[in-house]
Amino acid sequence: MTQSLLDEDSLAKIGTVVAVATGEVYRRDWQRWAAAVGDHNPLWFDADYARQHGYRDIICPPLFLQYAILDVAALGDLRADGSSGAVTGSLAFPKAPRRMAGGESTTFHLPAYHGDDVEMTRTVESIVEKDGRSGRFVLVTWRAEYRNQHGAILAEASTSMIARPA
Repeated sequence: MTQSLLDEDSLAKIGTVVAVATGEVYRRDWQRWAAAVGDHNPLWFDADYARQHGYRDIICPPLFLQYAILDVAALGDLRADGSSGAVTGSLAFPKAPRRMAGGESTTFHLPAYHGDDVEMTRTVESIVEKDGRSGRFVLVTWRAEYRNQHGAILAEASTSMIARPA
C-alpha cells in the first residue's frame, strides 16, 4: 500500500478559518493596478460614467480585492514558489512540497468604493488526495469571503492548490 501524502495536522484544518487579512481600497492604488494590467474600464476611472451606470462614484475593480488585503513581503521572506503563504494558512504537506495553482472561481456581490475597509476570511473547504495521469497529488480548496466595514459581502472566492511530491 502506498503511503498517504496527507498529514493529520493538515486534515485537522478542514472547516477551520486559516487566514484573516484586512486592507483598504484606495482609488490611486486600484487605478495603478488596473492600468498596469491593461484594464481601462471607465467604471474604475470616470465618476460621471460610473454614476450613469448606477454607482455613487467610481468603483474598485472586483479582482483588485485580493491584492488590497495582501501585506508587503521582502523578497528574502518569500517561499521558493514566490508566495508568502500568509493567506493560504501555510499548509505544509511535507510529503508533497511542490505547489501549483489549481484554479479559482469568484462571485462578486457588491462594489467596493474608495476608502472602504475590506476583510478577507479564508476557510479550508477540503483536502483530498487524488491519483492523476502524472501521479498522486493533494488538492486543497479554500473558500474566501471579502466583506466591507459594514459587514456586507463584496465577493466570495473558491481557490484550489495542487501539492505534489518532490
